[in-house]
Amino acid sequence: MVDTPKARRREARAASRAEKSGSGPVGSDWQPRVNPGAGSAFGLFAEVLLTGLLITVAGILIVTLPAALAAGMRHLRRFVSAEDSRMALFWSDLRQGVVPGLPYGLGAGVLGAVLLLDIDLARSGALPGGGVVQAIGWIGLVALCVALLIAASAWTPEVGWREAFRSVPSFVKGDLAGTGYVVATVGFLIVITWALTPLLIPGLGCAALAVVAIPGRPRKSED
Repeated sequence: MVDTPKARRREARAASRAEKSGSGPVGSDWQPRVNPGAGSAFGLFAEVLLTGLLITVAGILIVTLPAALAAGMRHLRRFVSAEDSRMALFWSDLRQGVVPGLPYGLGAGVLGAVLLLDIDLARSGALPGGGVVQAIGWIGLVALCVALLIAASAWTPEVGWREAFRSVPSFVKGDLAGTGYVVATVGFLIVITWALTPLLIPGLGCAALAVVAIPGRPRKSED
């Protein structure tokens, strides 16, 4: 091959691609990426959409939603870490979490239905102090969704649902900024669903990715 500046640049680009993909040698100053599986933006976007669809299908009965969220988050966590992220593992997590999670899913579903009913009645003017009732209803609904997302993120087959939900207060106390991000995630999910209901499907995938990413975000104390 002719040694020209153009050829050297081409070789340098090829070496850089090989280093980033892990298919070739790396330099002495190479450091592994924090989330090597998220190197392809398009690939990550596709996986988020797929995860949103899986969560929707698995959680369509509402009582199965906690297990669906947990399985989806564990799948995305494996994907961005470049670990084994086969669909079989998602279904395995779902099978292990769905039956123990049914009481929690039922409780969340009933509480959510009550809050939505209160909000609807407050908007209709059927309740005195409708504005206050409506505000309390929305706050309660957001708090319920935040607790569900945090608990789903903490769940593993070894930890179980009781301990996962018990970890919610410690998460909130230990990471107020992170809790704020989860609240923003819930707000985003509510807004896009209100704007166009089918957006709930990709929205669930985005919410799962956001909750997975929040604990690993850079913080000032770590700089």
